Amino acid sequence: MNKTNAIRLLEVNNINHTVSEYEVDENDLSGETVAKKISASEDEIFKTLVARGDKTGVLVFCIPVSVELNLKKAASTSGNKKVEMIKLNELLPLTGYIRGGCSPIGMKKEYPTFIEETAQLFEFIFVSAGVRGMQIRLAPTDLKKISGALFAELI
Repeated sequence: MNKTNAIRLLEVNNINHTVSEYEVDENDLSGETVAKKISASEDEIFKTLVARGDKTGVLVFCIPVSVELNLKKAASTSGNKKVEMIKLNELLPLTGYIRGGCSPIGMKKEYPTFIEETAQLFEFIFVSAGVRGMQIRLAPTDLKKISGALFAELI
C-alpha cells in the first residue's frame, strides 16, 4: 500500500484509522460503487466536495455519497450568500487531488471544511485517502479534528 499525504497526516497525529483498497473502474467512480466494493453502507461513505463562496472563497464539504449538497445550507453555514461548486479543472490545482480521489485531509492548503452532521451518528465513516481506489475509515470526531472542520446541516 502506498501512503498518501492523508494517511501520513493521520499517522503523524496518532489518529486511529484503517485503510480499505479496492479496484477502480474509471467509468464508474460513484460512491455507491465504492460502498459495494468495500462492503460499507452508502451512509457511512462521505464524498469530498470543493466549492467557492462569494465572500470566503474556497470551501470543502463532506457529505454522504448518496445525497447532494444543499447549496443554500452550505452558503448559510459558511457565512456566504452564494456557494457554487468549483470547475473540475480547478480541483487538482486547489487541492492536490483528482476527481474520485479527493480527501478532506492533506489538501495543498487548509480550507474551511464542513462535515454533514449525520456523520456523528456513526462510530466510523469513510473518506477518500487521496487517491482513487483507497478509503480511510476513521471516527467522525477524528476527521473533524484533523481537518479543522465543523459539523453542520448540509443536505
